[in-house]
Amino acid sequence: MALRNIITKEDPSLYKTSRVVEKFDARLHTLLDDMKETLLASGGVGLAAPQVGVLKRVCLVMETNVEEGQEEYVIELINPEIIEAEGEQEGPEGCLSFPEEYGIVRRPAKVTVKAQDRNGKFFEVTGEGLTARCFCHETDHLDGIVFTELAERMLDPSELRAPEEKEETEKA
Repeated sequence: MALRNIITKEDPSLYKTSRVVEKFDARLHTLLDDMKETLLASGGVGLAAPQVGVLKRVCLVMETNVEEGQEEYVIELINPEIIEAEGEQEGPEGCLSFPEEYGIVRRPAKVTVKAQDRNGKFFEVTGEGLTARCFCHETDHLDGIVFTELAERMLDPSELRAPEEKEETEKA
């Protein structure tokens, strides 16, 4: 496994549509393993192949909605397609390819994705809250769509500070 470089907003490949994965081979497995290592090292909650310069329909999402005492885990999605969405959530969203940039984005509250695993087997997975947001965000990347295009407004860095920090800053 190896860490991959995460490309940033200046790279034109971030805005291109990714190709469908047809070969479920060792190269794909290496990509998935490298992406997982890169995601975990970044502290992010999702990563799409275009973000590491690979225009394939591959993304990873951290499942953060786990019961107390259980570990969060990575969901590998190959050729993902959102097949069901319900409800609505609105909140701040960021992206590893847009460091220090956040915007208010409206997403479904619950999303079901149909995808393939690393061996080509189809499965469905449902996510709520942050996981649903990540499913949408990462599948958007596969179509060359970035969150800044969907944001109702971008946030000023001061809007992201914790309330205690704001008080300290305001007092200073």
